[in-house]
Amino acid sequence: MSTTTISSSSDPLTWKQADIDVHVATRGGEFAGFVEFDGSAHVTHDHRGTALGAFDSLDAARHALERVNAPQRRPSTFPFALPRVLRRRPRRARA
Repeated sequence: MSTTTISSSSDPLTWKQADIDVHVATRGGEFAGFVEFDGSAHVTHDHRGTALGAFDSLDAARHALERVNAPQRRPSTFPFALPRVLRRRPRRARA
């Protein structure tokens, strides 16, 4: 039997220091990315290992990963303008 955990994108990132120069982020127990200090800058990597940028401070590097992992808003599929048929006033029945 296997168990699959689906983490919500609204869960906050949890940070742990894996080594002196490496900080790892998880969300809902799943790997979300990491920040490493290369001697001159803090380099942020996403969950695939792709470098997102180099930052002067650890806080700035962490915030960069949090922005990438922030939940995205979906555009509404409901049209804002009602169709012409629905905009008309109903007609009164004549007696």
